[in-house]
Amino acid sequence: MNTSEYQVTGMTCGHCEMSVREEVSQVTGVQDIQVSAQTGKLVVSSAGDLDDDKILAAVEEAGYSAERI
Repeated sequence: MNTSEYQVTGMTCGHCEMSVREEVSQVTGVQDIQVSAQTGKLVVSSAGDLDDDKILAAVEEAGYSAERI
C-alpha cells in the first residue's frame, strides 16, 4: 500500500475534515484517508500510485490549499 502525506492549510474543525475527506475520496484509487484539522495533515493511502495533482485539486475543491510533504 502506498501512502502520501500532505499539509492542508485552512482547516479548523470537524466539518473541514469531512469536506476534505469527501472530495479526496472521489479520486480514483484512494483506499483510505486520514485527515486532522488540529495538525493540518492529510494522509492518503492507495494500492497503486496516486496523482498528486488530483489529490491537491480535490483539496482545493473542498476550499483549502495543500502541499505534499
